[in-house]
Amino acid sequence: MIVIPKEKPVMENLNSYYLDIKKIFEHYQGQLGAGGIHFKSPAAEGVIFFDKDELLGGIFKDRERNIQGKDVLDSIVEASSQYNFVVSIYEIAQNKVYFWANMPNAKKIYKNLSTEFTDLEGLIKKMASEKLTGYIEVIINNGSEGGLVFFSDGEIIGGSYSWGKGEVSSLKENRERLIAKTKDSGGIFHVSRIEASKRPVGGEIKRDEQKAPVETLTVLEEFLQIADAEASKKKNIERDFDGLLKKKFIEKADKYLFLDPFADEFKYSAGKITFTGEATHEELLLGVIESVKEIAEEAGFLSNLKDSVSSWSQKYAAELSNIGITF
Repeated sequence: MIVIPKEKPVMENLNSYYLDIKKIFEHYQGQLGAGGIHFKSPAAEGVIFFDKDELLGGIFKDRERNIQGKDVLDSIVEASSQYNFVVSIYEIAQNKVYFWANMPNAKKIYKNLSTEFTDLEGLIKKMASEKLTGYIEVIINNGSEGGLVFFSDGEIIGGSYSWGKGEVSSLKENRERLIAKTKDSGGIFHVSRIEASKRPVGGEIKRDEQKAPVETLTVLEEFLQIADAEASKKKNIERDFDGLLKKKFIEKADKYLFLDPFADEFKYSAGKITFTGEATHEELLLGVIESVKEIAEEAGFLSNLKDSVSSWSQKYAAELSNIGITF
């Protein structure tokens, strides 16, 4: 699906059979200053974006091709002899056209976020506070419903929804309806960013590149392995230890930013820690151990955990006592 803003149609329902596409482009480039031209047929679709100086980019798709970039205009002109396009021209604000032109280059920064651990309304607020330029993709009922929420420097500039045939709408009611549907039916979220970030997102790095000492991660890995083993003994726990940990980290993210699953700095899986942040030795120990103790208390295995970590706490007594951690 190709998505473009459609709040300001200048011309629509033109037939490409009667058009000189390159002259149409040049005409509206001069007249509008910034905008998009959408080409639609039953078997193919394309769009180009422009400002007063140049063609900024675009995309063209048919059964055999998926072409992106500044050369897409030539592909659309060539395809117009094969497909009978319905052509529509849209005016786009100068400060927004670059967003739409670069949408095909967006990179996913968060994948497969689930309503089991977060909610869409909170995610939207978080992306706004982080000044996201990009979009949140929402998948409901295995893709039968969903939508996209678009951001430019943290500002919501519209959305595209399954019940609106993919057209962009700025109505708040549609966004609220999308949020309500995720609360009723659950959903999966992907977040994509258009502008490259200087901050590393995800991925494992070598431990000698981390701010916290290597020994800190070793201490925590051993601790989490013990807690993981104790949690697995509890039959009344609804999810595995990794899931419990992720849920608790969301609760603790305001206090310990590096634990925020959206930041993807601290991850624990299969007995191993991956850490790409800049938290200190003290912050890591306090944040992770505090989280696990709360999980154990809530799930009813804190007493067993205290017994199981006895040898571990003696082994690392100096590291723990220096920052006031006791069991």
